Amino acid sequence: SFNYPNSLTVDGSGNVYVADTSNNMIRKITPAGVVTTLAGSTTSGHADGTGTAASFYSPRGIAVDSAGNVFVADSWNYMVRKITPTGVVTTVAGSTTSGSANGIGAAATFSSPHGIVVDSSGNLYVTDADMIRKITPTAEVSTFAGISTGSADTDGPIASATFHHLQGITIDASSGVMYGIESYALRKIE
Repeated sequence: SFNYPNSLTVDGSGNVYVADTSNNMIRKITPAGVVTTLAGSTTSGHADGTGTAASFYSPRGIAVDSAGNVFVADSWNYMVRKITPTGVVTTVAGSTTSGSANGIGAAATFSSPHGIVVDSSGNLYVTDADMIRKITPTAEVSTFAGISTGSADTDGPIASATFHHLQGITIDASSGVMYGIESYALRKIE
């Protein structure tokens, strides 16, 4: 059973990974339909570790790279986490402090990470309230698009466009164009 599954992604072998938000877990479903807990437990927290020894607090977005690593927007911990194929959880960026500071690893802060996607170069893009944040493979966090306004959604160049409560995000692998979902609109980011 699940408790408010929020998002999902599929790896190259057909395994489905689910952010089981209210259970604070990341679940794996094999092509045969076998459900297991990849990481986390029903107890919320922010511990790195392996499998159920790791903890999350309201994980939302989820993405998988070509190597089978699963990336999680750990919303109420204000972090982005990585789970290896063997279930080892580490924190990529962010801390338990809310904010919008750019930086490397724990020096960066997030205010509401929800959606997450990984590109072919291993960069992560995270919807974070009114912005899209980019995390490089070396854990450097920067603001990729948007400025924090709190309630506007205006088109324009990525540095000055505004968004309102961004949720999901995806990338068209052939063109590199991104699409983001916000409260009342689907936005194209290129």
